[in-house]
Amino acid sequence: MTTSNISLPRIAVLATGGTIAGQAGDASKTAGYKAGVVGVDKLLDAVPALSQVARIHAEQVASIDSKDMSTALWVTLGKRINVLLAQDDIDGVVVTHGTDTLEETAYLLHLTVKSEKPVVLTAAMRPSTALSADGPLNLLNAVTVAAHGSAAKQGVMVAFNNQIHSARDVTKTSTYAVDAFRSPEVGALGWVQDGRVEFQRAVVRRHTAQSQFDLEAALPSVEIVASYAGASRAAIDAFVAAGVKGLVIAGTGNGSVHATLQQALADAIGKGVAVVRSSRVSSGHVMRNGAAPDDALGSVSAGTLNPYKARVLLMLALAAGITDAAAIQQIFDTY
Repeated sequence: MTTSNISLPRIAVLATGGTIAGQAGDASKTAGYKAGVVGVDKLLDAVPALSQVARIHAEQVASIDSKDMSTALWVTLGKRINVLLAQDDIDGVVVTHGTDTLEETAYLLHLTVKSEKPVVLTAAMRPSTALSADGPLNLLNAVTVAAHGSAAKQGVMVAFNNQIHSARDVTKTSTYAVDAFRSPEVGALGWVQDGRVEFQRAVVRRHTAQSQFDLEAALPSVEIVASYAGASRAAIDAFVAAGVKGLVIAGTGNGSVHATLQQALADAIGKGVAVVRSSRVSSGHVMRNGAAPDDALGSVSAGTLNPYKARVLLMLALAAGITDAAAIQQIFDTY
C-alpha cells in the first residue's frame, strides 16, 4: 500500500504476526483464534485513513504468534529496521507485533536501533475478525506517532489504546482488556487521539543512537528463575549444567531470594555465571543490597527493569563482552 501525496512522511510498516493479524471463525469470539494469519497488505487495507497520514512502505517480516518470538527473529527484525532507517526516504518505522512478548522486543530494539527516527510498536488484544477489533485504530495511531515530528529522539515506543509508552517502561498488565499495556512506575510518555500527538515527558536514559549495544555478536543464553515459598535449587543447577551465561532472578518483594536459591546462585557465580536480581512484583525498583548481599554475592540489581527486560539487557551486555559484576551493574544503572 502506497499513498500518492509525496509531502507526507514515509513510514515503513513491518509486520510480524500476532493477534492484530489474527483470524477466527466466529466474530463474537476473542479467544481461540489463530494468530499471524492476516498479511500486512490486508492490515493496511483495513485502515484507509492511513493514506492521509503517511506514505507506507510495507514488509512482512514474520507471521508468528509472539509467544514463539525467538532471538534469531529479534536479530532479523533489528537489522532490517536499521537498514530502513539509514535510508533518507524512510522517516520512521512501525512494527505490528503480538502482545505476549511485545515489551521484550520493544526493549531490545530500544537498545539496538541506531537512529533518532521514530520506531513504534503496536498490537491488538482482539483478532482482526472480532467485533470491535482494536487493531486498526492502534495501527493508525502508531503510524500517526511515527510520522509526527515530536516523536524523534524518543527511542522505541509502544502505541496502544491511545497511549504512547516508552519501550523501557511498558509492560502488559491484562490478559484480556484493550488497555492491556501500562508503564506502572513512571506512566505513559504521552497520548495520541484523532491525529493529535502529545508528549508529556521525555526518555532520559540512554537508548537507540546513544546505546553502546548492537546485534552483531550472538546473544548468549540467559534464563529466568523465580523465587517463591519452598523454592528448590534444581532449576538453577540445571541451567548452570546446561551452560547458561546468565541468570535473572524474579525475586520476591525488593528482589529478595529464598535462602536455598541464594546458595545456588553463589555456586553459579563461582562458575562464572552472571546473576541479576529483579522482582516478580509489578512495580517498584530493586535496591542494590536492599534484600540480598549483592556486594558479597557478586550479583547485580535490575533497578526498575522487570525480569524479562532485565534478561534482554543482560544478554546484550554479555554479548558485548561485559562480564564483571561491577561493570554489569553500571550498565543497569545507565540503561
